Amino acid sequence: MPRGQLRVYLGAAPGVGKTYAMLDEGRRRLARGTDVVVGLVETHGRARIAELLEGLEIVPRRVLSYRGASFTELDTEAVLARHPQVALVDELAHTNVPGCTHAKRWQDVQELLDAGITVITTVNIQHLESVNDVVQQITGVPQQETIPDEVVRRADQVELVDMAPEALRRRMVHGNVYPGERIDAALSNYFRVGNLTALREIALIWLADKVDEQLDRYRTDHDIAVPWETRERIVVALSGGREGDTLLRRAARIAARAQHADLLAVHITRSDGLTGAGPEQLARQRALIESMGGSYHQVLGDDVPAALLEFARGAKATQLVLGASRRGRISRLFSSGVGVTTLSRGGPIDVHLVAHEDAARGRRPRPGSGRGVTTRRRRIGFAAAAAGLPLLTLLLANLRSLGLPSDIVLFLAAVVGVALIGGIYPALAAAVAGSLLLNYYFTPPLYEFAIAAWGDVLAIVVYVAVAVAVSLVVDQAARRSREAAWARAEAETLSTLAGSVLRGDQPLAALLDRVRETFAMSSVALLERLDTGPPTPDTPRDPARWRIAAAAGIDPCRAPDEGDTEIPVDEDLVLVLRGRVLPASDRRVLETAAVQAAVAFRQQRLNQEAAEALPLAEADRMRRALLTAVSHDLRTPLASATAAVDSLAGPIAWTPEQRAELIATARESLTRLATLVENLLDMSRLQADAVGVTLHPIALDEAVPRALDSTDGAAAVVLDVPDTLPEVQADPGLLERVLVNLLTNALRHSPRHVPPCVTGSTHGDRVELRIIDHGPGIPAPERDTVFLPFQRLGDRDNGSGGVGLGLALARGLAEAMGGTLTPDDTPGGGLTMILTLRAAPRRALPPEATEQTPASPPAHGGPR
Repeated sequence: MPRGQLRVYLGAAPGVGKTYAMLDEGRRRLARGTDVVVGLVETHGRARIAELLEGLEIVPRRVLSYRGASFTELDTEAVLARHPQVALVDELAHTNVPGCTHAKRWQDVQELLDAGITVITTVNIQHLESVNDVVQQITGVPQQETIPDEVVRRADQVELVDMAPEALRRRMVHGNVYPGERIDAALSNYFRVGNLTALREIALIWLADKVDEQLDRYRTDHDIAVPWETRERIVVALSGGREGDTLLRRAARIAARAQHADLLAVHITRSDGLTGAGPEQLARQRALIESMGGSYHQVLGDDVPAALLEFARGAKATQLVLGASRRGRISRLFSSGVGVTTLSRGGPIDVHLVAHEDAARGRRPRPGSGRGVTTRRRRIGFAAAAAGLPLLTLLLANLRSLGLPSDIVLFLAAVVGVALIGGIYPALAAAVAGSLLLNYYFTPPLYEFAIAAWGDVLAIVVYVAVAVAVSLVVDQAARRSREAAWARAEAETLSTLAGSVLRGDQPLAALLDRVRETFAMSSVALLERLDTGPPTPDTPRDPARWRIAAAAGIDPCRAPDEGDTEIPVDEDLVLVLRGRVLPASDRRVLETAAVQAAVAFRQQRLNQEAAEALPLAEADRMRRALLTAVSHDLRTPLASATAAVDSLAGPIAWTPEQRAELIATARESLTRLATLVENLLDMSRLQADAVGVTLHPIALDEAVPRALDSTDGAAAVVLDVPDTLPEVQADPGLLERVLVNLLTNALRHSPRHVPPCVTGSTHGDRVELRIIDHGPGIPAPERDTVFLPFQRLGDRDNGSGGVGLGLALARGLAEAMGGTLTPDDTPGGGLTMILTLRAAPRRALPPEATEQTPASPPAHGGPR
């Protein structure tokens, strides 16, 4: 029996219309005469879903009991017995109640597919296993129900049901997704615009990857090797030269014109490890391409054009950017260069050759390249040529019977020997001297620099050419061997230095100690110049003008002139080594180490300055909060108490009821004043570091009701703070003061028929408390203004629609506790104040407290 087909409707979030699209497809197929049944569809109380179910055959669900409650699940056996052509099964990632045949609904679907039944189903992107942790980080809502990505990837059809975040939020406000009592909480938590936008992007990227897989599979099945330009991919070839920056910026401009193009940079490394490129240039160009949003790659290959095109085809590149050849005119006679060769072999890939300053100026020398042999060996080579050739001439002159060809072969062997000993220059000298000796002693007419036969001329010319070629090959081999050994030694040294930095808690000290050990020095010191004026001739010799920033070893140098080797980093930093004078060949690695030491030193200094500035910033923040409280919150109760006392002391004869009212007003104002003064005194002690902020775990479901008790009109506030929220790190008095301020503002500006609402949710290691009102709100440009001192709604009727009382103080106190206070729009109109605090470490719960019912509704208004 053929396997059934699987069609999945993928959504970015609940409510986008997946179930509606599934039922619409089912009704369409039913109208065409297909046998369609509904295996399981969750209406969630949505009237339009219920309307679409009318007229469709529904397979009765299976009823199970679990922990004293009844649950309904998909009756897989009943669907198999009915055996329709198409079955509609909602919520593919659902976890079945214990007692079902399978633990997951997608396993039930697999059984239906194996039976030859086509299944149409739905799933949200947050339930896919590969993105589950990313979704939790974005939304703060853990997803208990997940499904392996491979299940959805193997589907015959995956269709994205897409909807703009704003449209989905409007749908929720109209009551088309959740019931009315859950709308505010859902809009304020999971269904925020930022969350929905991120989820939508994840869904689009995931589906685009699946489309790429399907396209690759199709091209492979049909043996299509030519890349299809479904998306622009631009590859930049980097040689490690200075022109790399120009190429990257030109490629970035090309990518910007081709919207949504991929940008890749590749460097071809020779198999012998001799890249011919400066590592510092490649590192800088790698950082540049990554800052442009591209990616850096490094591949191995001796044939650069072939390796480059192989990478480009593997990356499905449509355009290739290379620099114009640095070869001179003579070099181009022997080889066309990488650019021209790549252009001729590129095929359908567009190849751009970009001009640059170094074009046609000749090859640059490889880093670290030098003479192939040492001076001593070269001297020995010249001596061998000077002594060996006369001896060989004397020997052959006494053996005239050998003939000119044998003489030439023996002279050629002598030249090869000289090349092996001394390199190219002694070998070239030996070749020229040998040709003269052959001409004078062995080529008729003898003992004259003349040649009678043209065949002898050809023999001498071939001898010289072969001798020169052999000399060049031997010298090149010596150079390459020396370069390889030097590159390997440099790489090992740099790797050792970098490893000491990465593994050490104090990277600067570890780096200097490793430099001292590597170069066998008695001490290494990083010196910092103290005077800020221009350097003088006495500056390197005067220890009073230098400070030891860091040192390793015994008796470190106190001035640059005291060391045996010094490496200037910049005008103010010098790395000084004592022990021996290092050769120039070691300075390249040492310069790299000096730069690393300077970076580590500056990073260490920045960390120290940041640590010193933190208490000052905290004190300044507390000072601003205190000043705001003095100028704002003390003024009102003091004015009320003064007015009441002045009225009682005046000449007016008050009735007993009026006197009692004035006394009550004065008492209430003075009580508020005493409370504020007490808080201000505590905060003054905190500012003076006399008392630390008392941060400890506080349960918000207990702290919010206490704040409501201290707020007038609190009975009208709708409280939706789950007791499952983690505790927060806060100071009880400061937290209550912040909440009372925010609640008072929300009550003041909310309409009478729409009371404020307080909701809570968790997002990673942060807990958010939202005070939601449906008042006039404030324009976005004026939101920062209301947090300035002396900004108070109600002080004057300016029509700007502020936020409320004491927001500068509330924000200052929230930040003093390590939290934040930010405003946001309330869907449908109004303002939402978001108080964010750090979550306290979770306490260990007994095992029975962590168990959850599989079919239980999700927390915080988010999707299951």
